[in-house]
Amino acid sequence: MRNITVLGTGVLGSQIVFQTAIHGFPVVAYDINDAAIEAARTRFAELAKVYARELPGATEESAAQGLANISYSTDLAEAVANADLVIEAVPENINIKTDTYSRLAAAAPEHTIFATNSSTLLPSDIAPSTGRPDRFLALHFANRVWIHNTAEIMGSPETDPAVFAQVVEFAQEIGMVPIEIFKEKAGYLLNSLLVPLLDAAADLVTGGYATPESVDQTWRVGTGSPMGPFQILDVVGLNTAYNIALAAGAPRAEFAAYLKENFIDKGKLGRGTGEGFYTYPAED
Repeated sequence: MRNITVLGTGVLGSQIVFQTAIHGFPVVAYDINDAAIEAARTRFAELAKVYARELPGATEESAAQGLANISYSTDLAEAVANADLVIEAVPENINIKTDTYSRLAAAAPEHTIFATNSSTLLPSDIAPSTGRPDRFLALHFANRVWIHNTAEIMGSPETDPAVFAQVVEFAQEIGMVPIEIFKEKAGYLLNSLLVPLLDAAADLVTGGYATPESVDQTWRVGTGSPMGPFQILDVVGLNTAYNIALAAGAPRAEFAAYLKENFIDKGKLGRGTGEGFYTYPAED
């Protein structure tokens, strides 16, 4: 498994690209149009600076080589023509994902393994659209990949165990800590622990009990954690949080509306845009 393609160059997709590229793999970064690719080029330039500064063992030279390992495409067939592994990081919407996989199945070579970075959908939710359920599984990264370097790996009942093992090995090769999940579980491991905290925090704010700042302060002081739940949401990205709240339906509708009115509609999408629940200085 040598040639890697990543579909989607948003905040997390870009991090997956760069994490892979700085560890020596050639990576094709695919997105739907030239504007998205230009935005990705800017993200990668910033990530090169961050990695050189924060990833243990990285240097400006290795970060520059990482940039050199990235190529770009807006043509799906071209992007996956030589791919051994395609990592999908498109928006967290089942219709977008299944449409993407339907087109991908027709374009990719037979040997190509498909992996979804979905944080909420099960592999079996998507597998029928892939055309190769035995070569499909989840490979879930956390935001700020170079620091929070878990890689949750979860197959469906149809995933070939040899494919699962290949992806575990790949995760190790790009500096991740593979977290093997033995059967499908909504929320995987990380989000099974994290989501109840974030939901409780959302209910406290939308219910008028406290401000996001007070909720975060309570969690940090009371547990010793470095971040509170709303700081975590800023790192995750408020677009992702909004899409997940929408998908949850009535139980999270009030929080979805709160995010849309106060943040999404104002372009405040979290740490990646410099402002969400908090404001963030530009990273040099």
